[in-house]
Formats: sequence, structure tokens, C-alpha cells
Amino acid sequence: MTFVAPLNTDLLLSEAQKELLYIKLVEQLNKDFTLANESVDFNTDITPINLKLGVQDKIYNLIQHKFAEYLNLLYIIDVPEKDIKALNGSDIGELAEQVAFLVLKREWQKVWFRNKY
Repeated sequence: MTFVAPLNTDLLLSEAQKELLYIKLVEQLNKDFTLANESVDFNTDITPINLKLGVQDKIYNLIQHKFAEYLNLLYIIDVPEKDIKALNGSDIGELAEQVAFLVLKREWQKVWFRNKY
């Protein structure tokens, strides 16, 4: 069984819910953000839309005000550098949304693999 990454954040979050791994995904996000000294403390009962917006908001603020911490977070979560470089950084709001998706995708991959193997 191979991991197939969802095409967008909404599909990813609905897949996490279907697989009953949504809480694990939230816990993984909290854990990795804390490791990067950027704690987010999402409740495990957070709605998918609020999780998506919360991650986007956090990343937007890191890009704007704490760029070194933003890079450290991407390193800790292990977001592929080539994926980040492929993004268009001209609009910071859009960039934060795309990076949030990459972060969620990588975290979902970790949770999915842990559950399957």
C-alpha cells in the first residue's frame, strides 16, 4: 500500500477524518511546532477549517516576522526543499496557504505511515 498525497488541504483533512487519524494529525502538528519552539496548541476537537486556517495564519506570521524560525519549522517537519522552491512567493497570503498545505501533507504522511506500519 503506497501513500498517495491528497491534492489539497480540504481533501487531506477529510481523508484524515475518514481514516480516523485526524486527532493524530493534530497531535503531530502540535508536537512538531513545539519542537520548533513555535507552539500552536491546537485542540484535538478543532474543526478542519479552523485547523487549516490556524496553520496558515501561523505560517503567515512566521514568514512575515520570524523567517529563521519559519525555515527551522520546515526543517523539523521535513518539508521537501524542492517543493518550497517551486512555490511562487510574490503573494505572502497565497504562499502561506501553499506552505500550510505542504506542512499538513508532510505531517499527514508521517501519521499515515505510523498507522499503516
